[in-house]
Amino acid sequence: MALLLAVVVVTGFSHSYFGAGMLRAPLPNLLVHIHAACFTLWMILFLAQTGLVSARRVAWHRALGTVAYCLPILMVPLGAITGLDELRRERVFVAGVATVPAESAMFLAESLLGIALFAVVVFASWRARRDPAAHKRLVLYATIGLASGALIRFPWRGMGLAVLGGNAPVLALAVLLLLVVAYDLVSLSRVHRATLWAAPLTFAVSALTGPVASTEVWRQFAAVLARTVAPHV
Repeated sequence: MALLLAVVVVTGFSHSYFGAGMLRAPLPNLLVHIHAACFTLWMILFLAQTGLVSARRVAWHRALGTVAYCLPILMVPLGAITGLDELRRERVFVAGVATVPAESAMFLAESLLGIALFAVVVFASWRARRDPAAHKRLVLYATIGLASGALIRFPWRGMGLAVLGGNAPVLALAVLLLLVVAYDLVSLSRVHRATLWAAPLTFAVSALTGPVASTEVWRQFAAVLARTVAPHV
């Protein structure tokens, strides 16, 4: 799953980041570069931690985990601030009143709802760090939630899956989650308690982000942030 998620993230962000040279990628500003670097580092740490456990280097895994759990403390505010920065850059003024394009409202929803999901699940994984079965599943679900941003940017049309339309990212996320459910059923003959709440929550946030972002209530909320908070980011 760690390798699969790494492929998903690199594929989704290949055009805008990895394939564009990372440090040389034409991102809007330094903030977005820092955001991309931190989230990439999370994926690298996730791969490293998975590899250490597979190699039975549990002591190393725990030592690195102490450092790794400092990263979400930076990632959570960065995720929110990057969404607000998008509002600051993309807001338009009509008769002196700030309004928000639909794309910016969607990006804000992805940023705020996605990072809130990550914060909840990764905190639960930290709480469960002495319960390996729950801990590894929760870290995985937190990372799958982050990968939903890559799935949105997947070249679905080039893969011949344009027929799925806007449903492709949500369906792909469901497949990733069902792989873990299937693993539970095969290895435990039941669904693990961490899976019972984290998998539906991860899917629900991803599936509802689009519908929520398209509502007038969210557009108005985004417009309020564009007028008040975003200019100071």
